[in-house]
Amino acid sequence: MSEAGARVADSTGNWVDTRAPVWLRPYLRLSRFDRPIGSWLLLMPCWWSAALAAGISGRPGALPLTVALFFIGAFVMRGAGCTWNDITDRDLDAKVERTRSRPIPAGQVGVAQAMAFLVLQALVGLAVLLQFNRFAILTGIASLAVVAIYPFMKRITWWPQVVLGLAFSWGALMGFAVEFARLDAVALLLYAGSISWVIGYDTIYAHQDVEDDALIGIKSTARLFAANTKPALAAFYALAVVLIGGALWLAAARWPAWLGLAAFAAHLVWQINRLELGNSPLCLTLFRSNRDAGLLLFAGLLADAVLRAAG
Repeated sequence: MSEAGARVADSTGNWVDTRAPVWLRPYLRLSRFDRPIGSWLLLMPCWWSAALAAGISGRPGALPLTVALFFIGAFVMRGAGCTWNDITDRDLDAKVERTRSRPIPAGQVGVAQAMAFLVLQALVGLAVLLQFNRFAILTGIASLAVVAIYPFMKRITWWPQVVLGLAFSWGALMGFAVEFARLDAVALLLYAGSISWVIGYDTIYAHQDVEDDALIGIKSTARLFAANTKPALAAFYALAVVLIGGALWLAAARWPAWLGLAAFAAHLVWQINRLELGNSPLCLTLFRSNRDAGLLLFAGLLADAVLRAAG
């Protein structure tokens, strides 16, 4: 096998490369701890729903614990999802310049080892999930079906970002499942808005790989939209804002939540204005900036929950 300390081409100079034990580095790279932006993006809808549900119930006392558990769960389950993705995509990754140095195609980790690591991460995620009510547990488990099929979608549809949106937005349902043990129109609107947001930012991300993807037959909205990406991105981002706004309206949210949504929308507009489709480093920067967009909305929802609890 290749040396465990060898670096991944599209992620260098991070703490995994410089500080983690050499034997552990391939596993940390499998779960993307060398680039945690995906975990943050998975976490954002979780935190949005937790804060909005706490605002509706007027009981934010349990919110700190829920936020902490969602944090752990998002990082662990994103790691499990990435491990599964690398297992299923190992042959494709070997053909793409940006991904051929990932642990499995590079020979740093075998498939059996990766599967064992996947199970370990899933068990940690299950331990987090078991802290919630029965409805929330079942809701969380249901997400695994979407996670399982996602890696195969890029082979059969031009819209794999929709399936990614279904998976990465699942947290928008979880806050309501935890708080109320049910889902309602507010949760579904928030979920739909998050899906539209994910389609937008992952289209930006996919523009880094359009040439390699075309060579090996991988489909994406980046290839589908091509030169029309900016207007398509504007449409999806606008839809995200409208749908999330609908959730806030149904939830009778107060001004801090609307201020957070306005800041979120402004950030999305900034991304569209900055985007240069042929500039891969800029695409990556803009993709990563969506964590900040999500935090702006979360800050507004959190302030709204506190304000409503105070009367």
